[in-house]
Amino acid sequence: MRASNRNHKVQTTLRLPKPLYEQARAYVKKGYTTADTLNDFFTAAIQSYTRMVRRKRIDAAFSAMASDADYHREAEAIADEFAESDWESLGAGLQREDESHVAR
Repeated sequence: MRASNRNHKVQTTLRLPKPLYEQARAYVKKGYTTADTLNDFFTAAIQSYTRMVRRKRIDAAFSAMASDADYHREAEAIADEFAESDWESLGAGLQREDESHVAR
C-alpha cells in the first residue's frame, strides 16, 4: 500500500453511548493513555480491535486444519521426506555444540 493511501484520513460521524464517550474523553484528559486527542484514542482503539479480529480469523483458519485429514496426510509426508536431513542437521549442530564446549 502506498504511503499516501495509508496516511489519507477520512472524516466520519458516529454515535457512541454517552458513558463510553465520557470515559474515553476522561482517559485522554487525565493522560491514562498515550493518545493525545480523543480522535487518536478512538483510532488506536479501532486499530487494536481490527488486529484482534484479524488474529481470530487466522486462528480459526488454523483450527480448521486440525480436523483436515488431507492436510495431516500432506504434513506427515513432508515430515517424512525431510526426516533424514533433519537428523543430519541436528547431529551437525550437536557436534558443533560439543566442540565449542571442549574449546572452552
